[in-house]
Amino acid sequence: MQAYRILLVDDDPFILTGIGKDLEGNGYAVTAAESGERAVKLLEADHFDLVITDLVMDRVDGIQVLKAAKNKNPEIIVLILTGYGDMGSAIDALRLDADDYLLKPCDPEELKLRVSRCFERMELTRKLKLYEKMLPVCCVCKKIRDDSGREPGTGEWMSIEKYIWEKAGIAPTSTYCPHCAQKTKKKMGLD
Repeated sequence: MQAYRILLVDDDPFILTGIGKDLEGNGYAVTAAESGERAVKLLEADHFDLVITDLVMDRVDGIQVLKAAKNKNPEIIVLILTGYGDMGSAIDALRLDADDYLLKPCDPEELKLRVSRCFERMELTRKLKLYEKMLPVCCVCKKIRDDSGREPGTGEWMSIEKYIWEKAGIAPTSTYCPHCAQKTKKKMGLD
């Protein structure tokens, strides 16, 4: 398993120690922050895959940590962990792109499951973004399949020239590279 990096934020030292040890026992690299201020500083200075933050803390609360994390990296996963859960705070957190919401005290197995699911979603999202950037090109005729706005794999096959014209608005011209020009001249006996 990859050692995902987790920032654990809570003003309760018992939560930091207990949950931190559980997460480390599952192979995660955990950095603890005892306040929202400390968490924001750590987020500015380092990379984390997941932030697990308490919601209610002095000065800088969990919503502010969530905003700071998503502002630095929109793909970072944020799980809100709170003992003051209500429907309003859950909705606010989810509107601000929190990836999950869990009430304290939480069962260690439930937290382990939620963290695991967050990382599974993260990996799937990374794979989808990778595949979105791939451009299918026929290895024989060199036509390109344009899947834009369609189910992947169902797009129209078109020449490179047509694709460039439709996607970039650039009118390509046909010519020869020096190597192909020399080869063509030899074939035609013009060399």
